[in-house]
Amino acid sequence: MTRADIEAALKAAQGGPADFAGKSLNGPDLSNLDLSGVDFRAARMNKTNFSSSNLAGAVVDQIFALGADFSGASLKNAHLFASQMRNAKFDGADLSGARVTADMTHASLRGVKFKGADLSAEMKNQSTGLMRAILKSADLAGADFEDANLGRDDLQYADLTGANFTGASLAGADASGADLRGAILNHADLTGLDFASARIDKAQEEALANAKNLSRAITE
Repeated sequence: MTRADIEAALKAAQGGPADFAGKSLNGPDLSNLDLSGVDFRAARMNKTNFSSSNLAGAVVDQIFALGADFSGASLKNAHLFASQMRNAKFDGADLSGARVTADMTHASLRGVKFKGADLSAEMKNQSTGLMRAILKSADLAGADFEDANLGRDDLQYADLTGANFTGASLAGADASGADLRGAILNHADLTGLDFASARIDKAQEEALANAKNLSRAITE
């Protein structure tokens, strides 16, 4: 579908949420569009440009958005379940209140907002393996995870420098090899968080008392 096709479908929806479930949306420039509440379930949107668009409340489940650009977009309260978003770009995007179990390996999420979002493992759906947010080797420098749930998530080798985890839960998550220097950990639940080979600040050691493999972390 082209941008013109999508704009026509949005207009035909007469203010209601449009339905793009299962559609091929690979590649077009869909920046600065109001796509709030839209159903993108199982759509293909590889390398599509959604920068500065409004996807608040959208259903973005089981989609393929490899290399897509969501920079500056709003995905507040959106639902991203079992979505493939490797190498995608979310710099400055707002996913506050969103439900996320997407694979964002190697994604760029600098300054992204996950405030109050639920990125935790989906314990009720185990048939295809543990569904959770995968942020392996992602760039999350300066990200805001205040009051977010990252329980059992994969944060291996992620850049979390300067990230805000105030009041967040990282219980049982894997942050081995990650860089957390300068990260804010006030009132965060770090029970069982794996810190093997992670880079941390000396001042963070007290807050990390309940973390796993803290003795194997690299303190600077």
